[in-house]
Amino acid sequence: MTFHHAKAALLGTMFADVRWVASTGSTNKDMLDLMATPHGDPSAAVVMLAEYQSAGRGRLDRKWSAPAGASILMTIGIPVDSLLPERRTLLTSALAISVASAPSVAGQLSIKWPNDLVAVGSGADGTDRKVGGILAELHSLPGRGDVVLLGIGLNVNWPEIPEELEPIAESLNRLLGAEVDREQLVAEVLLALGTRWMPVLSDRTSAPTELLVAYRERSATLGRRVRVELPTAELFGTATEITATGELVVVDDQNVERVLSVGDVVHLRPT
Repeated sequence: MTFHHAKAALLGTMFADVRWVASTGSTNKDMLDLMATPHGDPSAAVVMLAEYQSAGRGRLDRKWSAPAGASILMTIGIPVDSLLPERRTLLTSALAISVASAPSVAGQLSIKWPNDLVAVGSGADGTDRKVGGILAELHSLPGRGDVVLLGIGLNVNWPEIPEELEPIAESLNRLLGAEVDREQLVAEVLLALGTRWMPVLSDRTSAPTELLVAYRERSATLGRRVRVELPTAELFGTATEITATGELVVVDDQNVERVLSVGDVVHLRPT
């Protein structure tokens, strides 16, 4: 698959420059190299898709691997000098909303803060299973300025879930009971991100209220009891809110409100 149908659907949009490779180490690494090489309009976004990644990774440098042709492995390079610094942190949220609200997904996915896409309650024991993850990187590049790389790995048409991942991972085709058209899903996600949410983030005259409402509606974390693994400690409490810049608000077991910009969240089952 070369994603030429998705590219055709994106003509005339901010994500019209769609590139594809059969195999690579990491689309994020490829995108960084591409954006660091002067070409064309330095303010233009670029999309890179791969059928297979040998060195994919997620948060905290966790390895991310998937069968060839079974996933969406994509990095979106977006020059962000025109975005307010506090809006840049919401790009991950905007991409997550674009995936979770895509018609091809049919409401199967929710957003686990800060960057996971999960199928709530899909595990045999009622736990959530991960279907995808987003990794955002900010780079300052000569001749191009600040660039955000939004990398996403999404399990779409996995023939089976490896035994070691069965308790924690899921794929869209298994949730929907049929294969998913990856090109259509890519087009839906990029059209939503480019035409609906990027204008909201780019608008300096008003707060990104619409985006925050959409995020909260699709959150798998808000209202849940959580354990948050911080760099030097663990925090137990209830997730209550997402701030205007994307932080998670947790009321801990001492009834103290904590605002978190980083942390690894575990959803706890009710006792």
